[in-house]
Amino acid sequence: MTALIVAASLLIGVSLGVLGGGGSILTVPILVYLAGQDTKEAIATSLFVVGVTSLAALVPHARAHRVRWRTGLLFGAFSMAGAYGGGRLAEYVPGTILLVAFALMMLATAFAMLRKPRDGAKKAARPAHRDLPLKHIAVEGLAVGAVTGLVGSGGGFLVVPALAILGGLPMGIAVGTSLLVIAMKSFAGLAGHLSGASIDWGIALTVTVAAVAGSLIGARLAGRIPQDVLRRAFGWFVVVMGVFVLAQQLDTGVWTHPATWAAFGAAASTAVAARLRRRSKKTPPRPVPRARQDAAPR
Repeated sequence: MTALIVAASLLIGVSLGVLGGGGSILTVPILVYLAGQDTKEAIATSLFVVGVTSLAALVPHARAHRVRWRTGLLFGAFSMAGAYGGGRLAEYVPGTILLVAFALMMLATAFAMLRKPRDGAKKAARPAHRDLPLKHIAVEGLAVGAVTGLVGSGGGFLVVPALAILGGLPMGIAVGTSLLVIAMKSFAGLAGHLSGASIDWGIALTVTVAAVAGSLIGARLAGRIPQDVLRRAFGWFVVVMGVFVLAQQLDTGVWTHPATWAAFGAAASTAVAARLRRRSKKTPPRPVPRARQDAAPR
């Protein structure tokens, strides 16, 4: 079991190093289902693991000049305030509700990863000529930080889009900058959780060492592997993990009830219809062959 935990922890680090997020999405289920920790202990431990691993992954990104320090520090400062508040609030929320909320966030994150970027998102990936407006930093930072503290999520897949779309940062710089933000708010969230949860430092250090090693590997791979390929593969993995966590937490009757599957069917049908509608709008009309245009009836 220890070998399996170490192998899974390596994946935590690789995800953080390559994508600038995804570490906590893996850490909490690993600690709950492989290490046997209770939910609140796992969330507190995950914040420690993700915080230290993000700092380790930040170093090679900083050496490659893929970190926007001013934006990252300001975003991180507001996120720390939100994360501390979320961590204190989590003390009064039942563990089952936290895991269900975490699983739903995993599915929402997977949906965002699996969606193809729009043209506006591609244009936003150009280098920014000005820093992110302070009001946007405050709102986004507090919101992402609150999620971090409440459910033990590093929030990288929330931070990266915010930096890339609102800040206009190139994807590589958004990934590097997000690691600074994740580290800051993970430690702030941890401080909020420590008042109501304990940490098994033996397991925490084992997972952290393996994750740090994985983060160094991931940082070296960043830019060498197509990001779209990694994002889609990881997105489907997160879907599987999210469904697994939900299945573990929700009552069996919920999953066997016809209304549940009717809702899933309706959601799937809506998604497919919307995708076909977007595709039909993007498809240009087929040009009429020139030979037919020139041909005239005699």
